[in-house]
Amino acid sequence: MYAEPKDLLTKLIRCKSITPKDDGALSVIQDLLNKNNFHCERLIFGSGNDKVENLFARLGDQNPHVCFAGHTDVVPEGEIELWDYPPFSGKIENGKIFGRGAVDMKGSIASYLSSVIKWIENNQSFKGSISFLITGDEEGPAINGTSKVLDWMETNNQIPDMCIVGEPTNKNKIGDTIKIGRRGSLNGKLTVFGKQGHAAYPDLAINPFPVLMEMLDPLLKGKLDNGSQNFPPSNASVTSIDTGNDAVNVIPGSVTAKFNIRFNDSQDTKSLEAFLTSHFDKTYENYKVEFSCNAQPFLTKPGTLIDMIDNAIYKKTKIKPELSTSGGTSDARFISKFCPVVEFGLVGKTMHQINENVLIDDLNLLSEVYYEFLNKIFLEN
Repeated sequence: MYAEPKDLLTKLIRCKSITPKDDGALSVIQDLLNKNNFHCERLIFGSGNDKVENLFARLGDQNPHVCFAGHTDVVPEGEIELWDYPPFSGKIENGKIFGRGAVDMKGSIASYLSSVIKWIENNQSFKGSISFLITGDEEGPAINGTSKVLDWMETNNQIPDMCIVGEPTNKNKIGDTIKIGRRGSLNGKLTVFGKQGHAAYPDLAINPFPVLMEMLDPLLKGKLDNGSQNFPPSNASVTSIDTGNDAVNVIPGSVTAKFNIRFNDSQDTKSLEAFLTSHFDKTYENYKVEFSCNAQPFLTKPGTLIDMIDNAIYKKTKIKPELSTSGGTSDARFISKFCPVVEFGLVGKTMHQINENVLIDDLNLLSEVYYEFLNKIFLEN
């Protein structure tokens, strides 16, 4: 039962699935896959406000096994009055579909669903398997989503041979960028302790601010290395400085800074933490630092997956895509531990923005690329 990408996307946008709520989005997908003979498993992890619904669906039990991964949860809509159209209406205007999640990433889910259903109707006796891993926890903490579904898949012998994540990878047009890896992400919280006092008597206080700035010096410089063969330089950003002090005439007793480091494969968390801790120790002794890492760098090496998606893109767009490792983190970081994975989806210019929208022509072209990818994996490989 074939469905046009634009019709599927409109239905998905109308589900107000602000993370981690589902609001019927997974049912839209599951109902369609059930009608096309997929075996579906609704997987629920967590409880209370942390409960997340996920979907795993598979057709076939042979290899090669190709999986499409994505998320139906979206970020909040922001200031509704600034939208030209209601953010969960799926309004179609001037060849575009407007709505939260249009680009990130309900649009690519709609394109892949459409292409897969059309492809299996035309290739009913194909040898292999096609599956979907769809989560409702990517824009949030990413605890009860893809990582736990993968654990379930491993236990139940459902790990694919390769996977495409439909994140909006393209910069300007469909086909210009494939993500083949991502940098890691290390968070830090640094608190420097001084001595509170009156601003008129600084000699009776110890102002923690000057010390903090000296301790943050390596992070304020931004670039931490020169990059590696496949990755851009590691970079640091100080994202918050807070004293909890509203009085303008009081020197605070402590100040806390938060920072984030995006690091490439020439670094690791232990070396970064050791480098920063050594610098902090040399600068000042009365401090506390906490580190947390929610993503390690990964890289998918050249092989069948990259070759086939690259060839499919070129055949449909005549564009030779850039193989990129730029940007933030995604659920591909979890999948990379189990099988080769790349990311390829829509143009990301309006993701998370007011008036997020996608060209219908882009939805259709992306669907054609996915269709051609299936041809190359199952019929030509």
